[in-house]
Amino acid sequence: MILSGRGPEQQSKGTDTTLAWINLALALGQAGRPFAGFGTLTGQGNGQGGREHGLKADQLPGYRRIDNPAARAHVAAVWGVAASDLPGPGRSAYELLDTMGTDGGVRALLVMGSNPAISAPSAGHVRERLGALDFLCVSDFFTSETARLAHVVLPSTQWAEEDGTVTNLEGRVIRRTAALPPPAGVRTDIATLHDLAHRLGCTAGFVGGAREVFDELRLASAGGVADYAGITWERIDAEEGVFWPCPDESHPGTPRLFLDRFAILDGRARFCPVTYRPPAEEPDDDFPLWLTTGRTMRHYQSGTQTRRVTALADAEPSAYVEVHPQTARSLGVVEAQPVRLTTRRGSALMEARLTKGIRADTLFAPFHWGGDASANLLTNPALDPTSKMPEFKVCAARLEPASVAPTFARSHP
Repeated sequence: MILSGRGPEQQSKGTDTTLAWINLALALGQAGRPFAGFGTLTGQGNGQGGREHGLKADQLPGYRRIDNPAARAHVAAVWGVAASDLPGPGRSAYELLDTMGTDGGVRALLVMGSNPAISAPSAGHVRERLGALDFLCVSDFFTSETARLAHVVLPSTQWAEEDGTVTNLEGRVIRRTAALPPPAGVRTDIATLHDLAHRLGCTAGFVGGAREVFDELRLASAGGVADYAGITWERIDAEEGVFWPCPDESHPGTPRLFLDRFAILDGRARFCPVTYRPPAEEPDDDFPLWLTTGRTMRHYQSGTQTRRVTALADAEPSAYVEVHPQTARSLGVVEAQPVRLTTRRGSALMEARLTKGIRADTLFAPFHWGGDASANLLTNPALDPTSKMPEFKVCAARLEPASVAPTFARSHP
C-alpha cells in the first residue's frame, strides 16, 4: 500500500504530487486489490465524513460539485428550495480568512470547533484579520486562542456527549453514541444551527437531531459518488459499519472501490501527466534552510484539548524545532537551547532538539502550541491552484540562538 500523511498534499503543488502517487499506483496495478492502493491519512477524526457532507465551499453532499446543474437540482429538491437559490462556489478556507474585516469580505464569522488563530498558515496575519471582524462568535468546548478573540463564545458538546457517525479512510460509516450527557446549558452544534436558523426566519429545514441530519444526508447524497442512501443507523449497528457507496438498503455496501471499474464513463482509469514545479518559496542567503511542520504523537491539532492533559503536557511540555547536529554546530546551537526560527511571515521562539533523523538542510517544528511558539506564524499561505490547499509543509527559514525562552510554550490556553 501507498499511505501518506498530509505532506504530499499540503504544498502549493499538492494536487500534482497526489496525482503522481495515483499514477504510480495505477502503473503497479494496485487499484481494486486487497492490501494495495493509494490512501491519504487525514489529520482529523472525521475529516473523511465531513467532506462527504459537503463541507467545502465548492461541494454539495455526496461529493457533488456545487457548479453541476444536475447536482444543484437534486440537492435543492431535498432542501425544498429553488436550485437558483443555491450559491456558486465560495472561497477556499484561507482565501475566506484573508478577507475578514475587508470591504467586500467577511464581516461576521461563526467558528465551530476550529482554532485558526493557531492552525491557519501565516497565523499572525490571520489573527489580525480575526481582530478586524465586526463580530466573531466561537462555538467550542474549551476556550481556544481563537475563542479568546471572540465577542461571543458558545459552549458546545464534545464527541463523547453527542450521537452521530464517523467515516474512516476506507469509507466505512461507523456509529458513535453519547457516553454521558453534556453539562447544563451546553448544546450540540446541530441545536445551535437549528436555533440560529429559526431566529433568522428559516423555520423549514435545519432539523434539530443527529439522526434527522443523517437521514437528510442519505437523501442529499443519493446517486452521488459518496452515496449514503442505503445506510441506516440500524444497519451500521448490526453490521459494525457500512461502506459507501450504498445506494439502497438491499445493497451490501462497497468495501473496495474500483474493483470492476473506475468512476469514469468508460470505466477505465486515466494517467495524469504532471510536470515538476518547485515550492512557492526556496532557501536563499537570508533564509538558507527548509522548514517543514507536522505533529507529535502526544498532541492533537492546535493542542486545545491535549495541552490540558497533565500526562501529555508533561511528556511533551514545550514547542521545539528539530535540527541536525551538524547544522546546530554551524549555528552555535546546543540541545534544549532557546532558538528563534524566522521566515518571511514572522518569528517563533522554541527549544532546539538535536537529532540525526532529519536532513542537515531541513528543520521540523510541530504546530500544537500557541503564543510566540506557534509554528504557523511561519508557514506560507501560498495555495495549490486546484485544491486551494496552503503550503504548510515547506518554506524557507533561518535559525539562530535566542536570549529568551518562549513565553507561551506549555500548558493550556
